[in-house]
Amino acid sequence: MTRDEIWARVRSEVETEAKGEPSLASFLHTTVLSHSRLEDSLSFILAAKLGSETITSLTLRELIQQAFDDDPGIGAAVREDLRAVLSRDPATRGYSQPLLYFKGFHALQSYRVAHYYWTHERPALAMYLQSRISEVFAVDIHPGARIGKGIMFDHATSVVIGETAVVEDDFSMLHEVTLGGTGKVGGDRHPKIGRGVMIGAGAKVLGNIRVGEGAKIGAGSVVLEDVAPFTTVAGVPARPVSYPIHGLPAMELDNDPL
Repeated sequence: MTRDEIWARVRSEVETEAKGEPSLASFLHTTVLSHSRLEDSLSFILAAKLGSETITSLTLRELIQQAFDDDPGIGAAVREDLRAVLSRDPATRGYSQPLLYFKGFHALQSYRVAHYYWTHERPALAMYLQSRISEVFAVDIHPGARIGKGIMFDHATSVVIGETAVVEDDFSMLHEVTLGGTGKVGGDRHPKIGRGVMIGAGAKVLGNIRVGEGAKIGAGSVVLEDVAPFTTVAGVPARPVSYPIHGLPAMELDNDPL
């Protein structure tokens, strides 16, 4: 069995935090140090946040754990998402911070569980989870959306991602981003986002359009047409304005559209 380096780092960071801040020692033990796997810790954290009077945290944890155990790809994506946050967000100090405190990370991993149940013929449960994720984290991702790994939602408040949206690997975006429909058509009606794309705060990408690999969308833009690969667009409606400095701008968090 290979050593889980990320989980080892999380535990080491949390052990140091518990010694340095005794008031958090019980919290850190309950959420991290009492667990043997990253998946066990994350299922506990998510269930504690999403539980309610109607479906308890204990029941939700069993459902979350079932998804993690049945689909190892979720755990692999979780680890890639943690790497993404640590490498791209200069405010992040260690893997344990997003695991414990970042609601964008929590919302994304909760979506992964909802998507599992959506694709395993339990749509009612998937929709319930979507509703709770929206209520708790202010992030509304339809469980039918398809999202890759190495994803960072920075801040994440008011993010909306529609049912037929597709987001490829190594993607970054800030808060108040919408990947939505135009309201004019049904069926396949949401954006397809290529690898390495960066979307700035408040941007709206609407309709069944393609944002090419390595593209960048400036803050506050409204995108209604396809975006060519490795192109920066900005404005309302968005138009090409430059070319990203980095081949995959998602890997370098920068909200400057130019």
